[in-house]
Amino acid sequence: MSRTVKRSARTPVRTLLAMAAGCALAAATLGAAPVPSAAADLREVLFVGNNWEGTADVLASTGDLGKVGRINVVPDKEERLREIYLNPVKLGYFLGIRATAGEGHDQFVDDMYTTPDGSAVVASRPSFADVVSIDVRTGRINWRFPVAGYRSDHMAVSPDGTRVAVSASTANTVHVLDIATGRQVGSFATGDKPHENSFTRDGRYLWNSAIGDVTSALDASWLDWTKGDRKITVVDAQTFRTVRVIDMRERLDAFGRPDLSDAVRPMSFSPDETKLYFQVSFFNGIVEYDVATDRITRVKEFPQNPATSKDRTTWVNDSRHHGMSMSPDGAKLCVAGTMDDYAAVVDRATLTEGPPVPADKPYWATVDGDGSGCVISESGADRVTAIDFATGAKRVSVPVGDHPQRVRLGHVPAGWTAPGSR
Repeated sequence: MSRTVKRSARTPVRTLLAMAAGCALAAATLGAAPVPSAAADLREVLFVGNNWEGTADVLASTGDLGKVGRINVVPDKEERLREIYLNPVKLGYFLGIRATAGEGHDQFVDDMYTTPDGSAVVASRPSFADVVSIDVRTGRINWRFPVAGYRSDHMAVSPDGTRVAVSASTANTVHVLDIATGRQVGSFATGDKPHENSFTRDGRYLWNSAIGDVTSALDASWLDWTKGDRKITVVDAQTFRTVRVIDMRERLDAFGRPDLSDAVRPMSFSPDETKLYFQVSFFNGIVEYDVATDRITRVKEFPQNPATSKDRTTWVNDSRHHGMSMSPDGAKLCVAGTMDDYAAVVDRATLTEGPPVPADKPYWATVDGDGSGCVISESGADRVTAIDFATGAKRVSVPVGDHPQRVRLGHVPAGWTAPGSR
């Protein structure tokens, strides 16, 4: 690019059918904090994690996405850095994250969810290898959970809002924590480099996708095997026992696409929870997977930006497209074409994309508060942009902090003002 960018256990069909009925998040709930019972005392907002800055911008969840406030996600930064610089092993990983996944920057906030009562935001901090709960009124840390290994990554919140799952990417482990106390209630082993997490709508299962090593320069398609053990692990969300393992390599080969990576990145489930849509490393498109029949049913390639480098080693963390959400009615998908510098609304029935909306390194896509549009993070331009599901057109762009990545719906107390702004 011309610019510098800031194995499978087979399951009986009857089991698959039963799981399909209760499998995976509906798109309307994917990435959204549950609505608490005391909703009248809360305000729905969007949290935007500014990864390189260590802050979270809080925006209105609909309309003009007006700024509500900002929270410091690293109030203990100096303390954490002292610990790291006094430990040679931790320092090695810290600097390694900066040089690879961080693109020369520290990764201070990856994912975020609010507690059901809106009193705290829980965030994963990759460079600090932890998860913290921050009081939204005082800005102080309520609890801190160091993950296994040396880097924390994507998270998911349970449908009732009481538990949060976090990927410990260098330990091939997912921790499940009590969101109020930070106490671990369970954990399970995954493939190499666990990434995306999704609870089922009924909270019965938890899906994790492992993406393998995305930081090596061995990016040629014939070297794909060097990336590690990439698979989807489905566990019982109460016992944390594995109930199913899905190796997409086998499914992609059976569909006739051995050229595609089996590293499953952002994903969305249909409202009836029978179809899974996902992005994979190095691919400018999406894959459709039928849960009940355990097979890939469609693959759609989206337009390439002629300005995008053909050198796969220049694509950030093996991403070509990274970010996807689905309209609540399941009719439309919103895809972020990260390295191709655009986003687009896609008709789910035909997988036909609408006009591209220019965007600078879009890294994520989330459904907005009223479900009428998606919000993408433009990590290369330090802004978020709302796109209308019905028309596919851009609505508004709003400036945020340095390198926004994850965008999540959440809640804060009604009348909330950010710490330090009173």
